[in-house]
Amino acid sequence: MPGCDAHGPRFRCVLPFEAEPAEVRLLRRAAVAQLGQWGVASVAEEAELLVTELATNVIKHVGGGVSATLILEWRCERLRVEVHDKSQILPAPVQACCDEECGRGLHLLAALAADWGTVLTAVGKSVWCEIAVQSAVCQRVERARGALERYKESRPFMAARGRSEAAFLDESAVELIADLLHWAAAQGQDPDDVLDQAQMHYEADGEAAAAA
Repeated sequence: MPGCDAHGPRFRCVLPFEAEPAEVRLLRRAAVAQLGQWGVASVAEEAELLVTELATNVIKHVGGGVSATLILEWRCERLRVEVHDKSQILPAPVQACCDEECGRGLHLLAALAADWGTVLTAVGKSVWCEIAVQSAVCQRVERARGALERYKESRPFMAARGRSEAAFLDESAVELIADLLHWAAAQGQDPDDVLDQAQMHYEADGEAAAAA
């Protein structure tokens, strides 16, 4: 589910699951498929490990068969993997003298993730981690956002209408594309050809990201 916030475009997927080994396998596949649809398959292997660890920890420390939720959130430069359950007992790293597996998953999170943490919620807790995402898609998104910000500065009357930031950027994107098509026509180009070429580049970037 795409969205937008102050940090740029955001994609979010919510996947409820039952804390069972068979469900974890299905959850892992669903997460990898979602990342492929977003065009960030380059981080699928790391995300798959993190999803497995977080979901398995629910089975070990909350209980088999309990209801939990996986949330994937991509904000261009970061992918956030977050699991919610109904226990308010926060996990802690295993002590050096402990030979149990209870806290080793946190060491894996720390090793793989750029950042991670735990949060108490009204109905339980969430354990989250973030991994860095670098791709041609991200670079294009950042360039587009910079162009839209500059476009906004050149049209202050639009910003004065009380729109939200997301709504303003959406409208600015349409207006900017329209301006570019007028510019192409003024240069003797066919606007439909320009749109077709842009679509080809968009699809090629997505295919390249999925194959990475």
